[in-house]
Amino acid sequence: MRYKNTLQNGSVRYLVFKEDDCWYAVGLEFNIVETGDTPQEAMLLLFEALTGYLESAKKFKARPNILNQKTDPEYERMWENRTKVGKKKEPIFSSGLLNIATALQPTLA
Repeated sequence: MRYKNTLQNGSVRYLVFKEDDCWYAVGLEFNIVETGDTPQEAMLLLFEALTGYLESAKKFKARPNILNQKTDPEYERMWENRTKVGKKKEPIFSSGLLNIATALQPTLA
């Protein structure tokens, strides 16, 4: 089976949105959800969680299926509808792609 994401290459789609009084940040292909009091906090927590997830997967030489999980249908719908013209837009603060190779690069001290 051919996977979109591997430990060396690929990307994770993410969404940051508000529901009631809470901000949510979701990494779609990894099924990781973080919450925060602000959209920036939720996004920061998500990026930290995604990076930790990738580092652990690389350390244990995990199979690529954990990097290519089935996306929750609600989040998939939000992703698909985020840019459609004429549709009621979801209350999305931010969306985009996190590159797997970039996320695993060591940071400078």
